[in-house]
Amino acid sequence: MSNYEEIDAGETIWRFDRSFLTSNWTCIWGKGCKGINATADETLGHGCCSLGAELDGIDEARDLSAAAATIPPHLFHFHAEAANGGVFSDDKYTATRVIDGACIFHNRTGFAGGQGCALHLASDHFDESPTEWKPSVCWQLPVKVDWEMRDDKVEVATVRGWTRADWGDHGTKMEWCCTEGADAYVGETTVVESLRDELTQMIGDAVYVQLRKRLAT
Repeated sequence: MSNYEEIDAGETIWRFDRSFLTSNWTCIWGKGCKGINATADETLGHGCCSLGAELDGIDEARDLSAAAATIPPHLFHFHAEAANGGVFSDDKYTATRVIDGACIFHNRTGFAGGQGCALHLASDHFDESPTEWKPSVCWQLPVKVDWEMRDDKVEVATVRGWTRADWGDHGTKMEWCCTEGADAYVGETTVVESLRDELTQMIGDAVYVQLRKRLAT
């Protein structure tokens, strides 16, 4: 039997990796995450934020800039640095800045407003979804979508878990990857359940409902 569940949505055919989506993977940031650096380190607390987030075009950069300006200062460790030098790594707005070894939005351990992503904390503060605040590459992790256009102009979108290869050259230098091994496969529910909001944002309500029903059988 194929390891992929296929849903034909007309102009897009969605293919879903059953193994990953029915696994009990869960984010273990702050609970044993060893980061994505050349040396595995549970104490550093950077998680997958050691690299600046790559942005998906000028529209996402514009949205991120607006979100950054809205974060309450008490929830943003590097609020002053953002105000003085901006949140982007370059004048083309391709990625977020890295400060002291991690993304500018990553609040460090011990910060009074809370450690972790300032954008995520702000979304909680305003009772909104993190998908409305964080760069797409951040809220989608560890889910990856591969897009392919067929000759008949039908898009095929394959939804799967991230691999080292998806990190590019950096992946060859990582000592640890959360989707490998057993460390992060300790969740209380399956990925299709625990990442419901993220998957719905990616594939739409109708396809998600079909997917959830199929993977439950």
